Amino acid sequence: MTRPSSQRDTVVPTTSEADAARLFTAERRHLLGVAYRLLGTMTDAEDVLQDVFERWLGIDRRGIDNPAAYLTTMTTRASIDRLRSARATREVYVGPWLPEPFPVDDSPSSPEAVAELDESLTIGYLHLLEQLTPRERAAHLLHDVYDFSYREIAPMIDREEAACRQLASRARAKLRATRPDRDRAVSPEVDADLCHRLVGAVAGGDIDGILRLVTDDVVHVSDGGAEHRAARQPVVGANRVARLLANLAGRLTDDEQARVDLRFLRVNHQAAVLVLVGPVPKVLLAIDTDGERIDHIWAVVNPDKLDAVLAATDPPDH
Repeated sequence: MTRPSSQRDTVVPTTSEADAARLFTAERRHLLGVAYRLLGTMTDAEDVLQDVFERWLGIDRRGIDNPAAYLTTMTTRASIDRLRSARATREVYVGPWLPEPFPVDDSPSSPEAVAELDESLTIGYLHLLEQLTPRERAAHLLHDVYDFSYREIAPMIDREEAACRQLASRARAKLRATRPDRDRAVSPEVDADLCHRLVGAVAGGDIDGILRLVTDDVVHVSDGGAEHRAARQPVVGANRVARLLANLAGRLTDDEQARVDLRFLRVNHQAAVLVLVGPVPKVLLAIDTDGERIDHIWAVVNPDKLDAVLAATDPPDH
């Protein structure tokens, strides 16, 4: 990914509050992408940006030669601090912890997209980043995703240039050990078709149909948190995953089935479906595919994360 041009070139310093606010607004999409990738939740990323904005307006900006780079530094440091606190909570989280999905419009002209269509935004990739330390995560993302040099990253994460290089190298090694290879990009149309077909097979209790759509080593990961029933460990293998999905669908009562509302959408640049019973969101299923079959299913059941997705998909006056 290429960072905004203002990040690569020296920007004329700005001193007025109005100019500072305009510059922050111009950089906001980039900063939100950095914060979300570091934190894994849009809620925390938005909180970080609000804090950075308030501090940005309150500091003396006369000596800042490149405000855009300075804002990236502020955002990175604030995100690392918040991530340290979040990791303590995630370490005692009941079951797997998945990033908070966010709906996106994948059309090239969409101004709502957080950043370029990029694998570093997918649920699976962000899930893998959880194994990294906060500074490993920052060094990896800033260098490998945003193309900052190690010299530029050093002040952003408060480490020497050589240490930044080592942090990014360690991060790469950890990710290579657990990251599935992708031979080719998958078109949104193929992605969406597989998701629709999977939902149809699950709704019909068609286990053979599910088996035709998933890889032999498909992985199903559920995030329910402490208050919601979900698988506490990943479920691996086509037969186990197919029966799990069919059994979960079969638990709905006749009344609940009559009130099911399926909303197909894209979250984190991958196909997904939000399942509601009446007005209440019950689960969001997002898929990873190899272009022919589904190899990962990410099931978000945590009500707080589902409420965030619903709020982002409902009309403002809903």
